[in-house]
Amino acid sequence: MSNVSPRCASSVRRVPGLIQSVERATAVLHVLATRPEPVGLAEIASTLGLAKTTVHGLVRTLVAVGAVEQTSDTAGYRLADDPFGARKNQWDLNEVRARAMNWTDALAARTAMATQISVLGGKQVRIVHDVLSANGVGLPSLRTGQIVPAHATALGRIHLAFDVRLARELGAGRLERFTHRTITDGAELAHELAEVRDKGWACGCGDFDPEVATIAAPVRDQGGVVMAAVGISGAVDELCDSSGTPRSALLDNVIGSARSISRAMGHGQLP
Repeated sequence: MSNVSPRCASSVRRVPGLIQSVERATAVLHVLATRPEPVGLAEIASTLGLAKTTVHGLVRTLVAVGAVEQTSDTAGYRLADDPFGARKNQWDLNEVRARAMNWTDALAARTAMATQISVLGGKQVRIVHDVLSANGVGLPSLRTGQIVPAHATALGRIHLAFDVRLARELGAGRLERFTHRTITDGAELAHELAEVRDKGWACGCGDFDPEVATIAAPVRDQGGVVMAAVGISGAVDELCDSSGTPRSALLDNVIGSARSISRAMGHGQLP
């Protein structure tokens, strides 16, 4: 006999104005939340009164986004330990690098600046691909394999802006100062990250190295989650004007590259 709550069972009924696939996916999560043991596809389908093929598609998507886990024997499904956590560990870094490489190389050629692709691993921002600038100006610490401070570079602030939990945790602790422009106050960092989310890009002028500026934009996966950041670095007076605002041509190039890489990762494409 099913022990799913009436709320769960009724949640798959179509409500005018609501999106059916979201209703059904939520119903699947409710079913898994009521079971102490992993649940098979047949039981989920029976409980919700849906076709097994429909449930398979829903569960497969929930697994892909990290909300549901499949057991090692593949016989059942359960809620992930952290169903609303980051999905950064599910991306193949070699694939990210391969799909982004052509665009970062082109970005370096168009701007004559050093370019980088970064990902978030745990609490660390790691450079996974870089291209040296034509004149050699840029941050030596923004090279492939390097770890960079999340709060003190544009690349890092892109990641923090879209990982609110990590940003809150980082902002509650001690923020290391690298230059007099480094943000070291948690409230100021939170305000800056809110602006990054609103604008869709980040800029840092001399906050990690007093003579170097960085501009970055988010790279999104098929579902819209920020999976990486692409950016450029160079001399402060080349990237920014006297007010610290990024030069529009460079900013447009970075944003355009981020969108192109996102499309290459499936963002904005129909399944």
